[in-house]
Amino acid sequence: MDKPLNNRAWLLVAPVLLFVLFSALLPMMTVVNYSVQDQMGENHFFWNGDAWFRDLLNPATEVGARFAGALVRNLAFSVTALLIEVPLGIAVALCLPRKGWTVGATLVVIALPMLIPWNVVGTIWQIFARQDIGLFGAALTGLGLHYNDTQDPVSAWCTIVIIDVWHWTPLVVLLSYAGLRAIPDAFYQAARIDGAGRWAVFINIELPKLHKVLVIAILLRFMQTFMIYTEPFVVTGGGPGNATTFLSIDLVKIALGQVDLGNAASMSLIYNLITITLSWIFFTIMTQLDRRREE
Repeated sequence: MDKPLNNRAWLLVAPVLLFVLFSALLPMMTVVNYSVQDQMGENHFFWNGDAWFRDLLNPATEVGARFAGALVRNLAFSVTALLIEVPLGIAVALCLPRKGWTVGATLVVIALPMLIPWNVVGTIWQIFARQDIGLFGAALTGLGLHYNDTQDPVSAWCTIVIIDVWHWTPLVVLLSYAGLRAIPDAFYQAARIDGAGRWAVFINIELPKLHKVLVIAILLRFMQTFMIYTEPFVVTGGGPGNATTFLSIDLVKIALGQVDLGNAASMSLIYNLITITLSWIFFTIMTQLDRRREE
């Protein structure tokens, strides 16, 4: 005889659900409300329908051109960061010790950048990248390289990429290292018996076993890079020009700088939808590939 289901556990979950409802759903509905209305001063609103969305998705309009440009910069930054951080993180994880007292110390040192808050990271690199007193900027200038993150778009772009690589590659390292430690020694013993070289071991044993871990790492890093705000805001302010003006920075400028709540609300909803959709597509594709590989 089947035991009756005990639903009393929902009483423990209910406070969390109510908190999520209050902290997430209600602000979202407020944004939706602003996205379909226009304001005529003194908090007088009137129905505007989908006009804000049509303007935003039309590259011929000013706000549409800004949105399209910021979206392209966001995607380019995410792809660039992932192409650097994932291979670099795997390479560093492969070089870490597997046994001994140095394991804990090494992992702690590697994880230190992740413990620094975003605004502090921006402040550190804002000073670090200065050409007069900053170690990074002064070193590049001393080598004869044209570097100025406040006036040169290429320098500003490279600086933001380097900051993100320094700050978040440790996440990929730690996840990859955990995946490598989970591989049974029997696989390595079989590889040694077969006379497999280091590259063959990585391609045929380690990389396939890291597949699920890398899915999590890439998904987390994509969402973080696509929503980056603090570092470019503190270091470059979105400049020079619009070189580092990503969607998050442009959204704040429209909402707070121009007090254009309608356009800001519609942009935030589309921004959120793009992030969720791209993450879902990536996760679905990687999951399907993993299932086919197991079959």
